[in-house]
Amino acid sequence: MNTVQRNKAAVLPIGILYAITLAALWYFGKFNYVQLGLSFVLLFPVFGVLYLVVSYIGPKQSKLYGLEYLTSKLPAVKKAKGHVEFKYKLMWTALVVILYFVLTNVYVYGLNRTQTLDVFQSFRAIFAGTSGSLMDLGIGPIVTASIVMQLFSGAKIFNLDLQNSEDKAVYQGVQKLLIIVMIFVEAIPQAFGYLVPDAALVSSLNSSVPGYGEFLAQSIIIAQLFFGTYLVFLFDELVSKYGIGSGVSLFIAAGVSQQLFTGTFNWVPTSSAAALSLSNLPAGTIPKILYVAQNAPASYLYSTAMESLLFFPSNPVIALIGTVMIFFIVAYFQSSKIELPISHERVRGARGRYPIQLLYASNIPVILATALLANIAMWSLLFWSSPVLSHVPLLGHNYLLGSYPSAVQVAQYQTQYGISQNTPTAGLAYYLNAPNGLSNWLFPILAPSAFSVTLFGHSVWQAIAHVIVYMAFMLIFSVIFAKFWIETTNMGAASVAKQIQNSGMQIPGFRRDPKIMERVLNKYIPAVTIFSGATVGLLAAGANLIGTVGNTSGTGLLLAVGIVIQFYEAMGREQLMEMHPVIRQFFAGA
Repeated sequence: MNTVQRNKAAVLPIGILYAITLAALWYFGKFNYVQLGLSFVLLFPVFGVLYLVVSYIGPKQSKLYGLEYLTSKLPAVKKAKGHVEFKYKLMWTALVVILYFVLTNVYVYGLNRTQTLDVFQSFRAIFAGTSGSLMDLGIGPIVTASIVMQLFSGAKIFNLDLQNSEDKAVYQGVQKLLIIVMIFVEAIPQAFGYLVPDAALVSSLNSSVPGYGEFLAQSIIIAQLFFGTYLVFLFDELVSKYGIGSGVSLFIAAGVSQQLFTGTFNWVPTSSAAALSLSNLPAGTIPKILYVAQNAPASYLYSTAMESLLFFPSNPVIALIGTVMIFFIVAYFQSSKIELPISHERVRGARGRYPIQLLYASNIPVILATALLANIAMWSLLFWSSPVLSHVPLLGHNYLLGSYPSAVQVAQYQTQYGISQNTPTAGLAYYLNAPNGLSNWLFPILAPSAFSVTLFGHSVWQAIAHVIVYMAFMLIFSVIFAKFWIETTNMGAASVAKQIQNSGMQIPGFRRDPKIMERVLNKYIPAVTIFSGATVGLLAAGANLIGTVGNTSGTGLLLAVGIVIQFYEAMGREQLMEMHPVIRQFFAGA
């Protein structure tokens, strides 16, 4: 391999920035020498990567080629050399899903689970993880890295042509490297703030290394989180290359399906410490309805308890109705498509249709938009309550960024109103927080005096603004990510035109020229992309406003339904390609 050309003078400004960063951490974070030493070690690879990018002066236009050699050495799943038979694809897919469920039940060694705060509690449905397990971070770092790469690519900062195979390979390699960085970015603040080490482990380590027991225990937790999250990434690659569909999507669907099932059919009482009664109903919606129908007197129908059954957590009847409605709406849009007639240029009479689904960008835009919300929520919580980050000037403990309830408020209102330590009460985090059912936003607006607790001191107009801001965010960013996703996955008009031409097909009545086809496709694809992003954003937000069973969130429900439908369609395509190898060439070109 040729030696990469570099401007070695770039090491000086990078070194100065490195020193300034360490000095800022020591001064503002009140770091001791051990913490400063750890920061030195952890930040060194970050600034090393920065140097590799900045110093590159090779023949390629993009600076990211400076990372090409490094990214080529990262662990990855090799692509299959030939065609993988359908039965083996099905086997690998099932095996990976089973392994995912196993790892969600393998808890981090040395973690005090009773004192651990789940920073991503509201976003578990899309992060495909379980709090306190090896899958604690889930797909969070993978999705966050994808967001960053798409934003930079869309802004033309990377200077890469994703239609070019070399540029695309570099893009994917850098994304893998960024995933590793994001694992540590999300794991380290949690391990030093909210994933509390077990006292027995800390004491044992202190006996071996006096004074450093807690630090070593936190390092052990971080290492386990890295191992688990990188396994998720490798599982995703394994499914993509040897299985059916996307591993990330399957993990989301599996987790959400589990939540939906338990939320609908769980017969265990809401409070497991007491027996079943009209004041302690079954947790699942259907058992709850059946129990009330069998045991409730007529007076129950006119009491406030009936309102609780219909509208209030957990798993109210209105949530089950909303879940069923969203299921049918998504299924309808998923099956609706625009079909362009195409014909073969050489085989007379060979005609077909190229389908453009109304949900053209699939569910990816809403995953990215919700992941962005999750990162805003995580960092606002960290800057509010983290022992280190809460002292950062301007950002630390800033009401404008987000404030959170005290331990007294949580203990008083958690059971009745679902308020927890990571429920934002003010600032940006409050306005971007997803409402969870009608009792969380509509009732406080209609009867503010009776629901003053869930208003957190805000006026009715501020509560209305909260709903509007959240809906607008989901709509706008879902559309933005839909456009980015289409362009970075070769689903734009230009790429589709090339795919149709390479398959030997053409649009009847038009000259067989990619530019002509692109102009025809531009009448449909950009408009459908915007419609697709807006639809999934509004459906996810609307489901959150109505509420869903199993506390899956509207985004989780939307994703699960869409993923299951897509997986069914993908299985159909795989079987078709197995029976007709010629068709495989078209999909391979696509």
